[in-house]
Amino acid sequence: MKAIFDEYKLPIIGGVVGLIIAVLLVTIGFFQTLLLIIMVGIGTAIGLYLDKSHLLDEYLNNKE
Repeated sequence: MKAIFDEYKLPIIGGVVGLIIAVLLVTIGFFQTLLLIIMVGIGTAIGLYLDKSHLLDEYLNNKE
């Protein structure tokens, strides 16, 4: 099973993401799904920026 997932990782992930988006479109509608996708994208971009710039490293390391 792991070998199959390793070989077809991106198509499997793409299929799962497509399924989730389709379910969201059917259950909550187009505009709510679009807003959700935009907000997830913004959150991911902020997280990547904070990870690359190391802005929160001092705060998170001193919290221990």
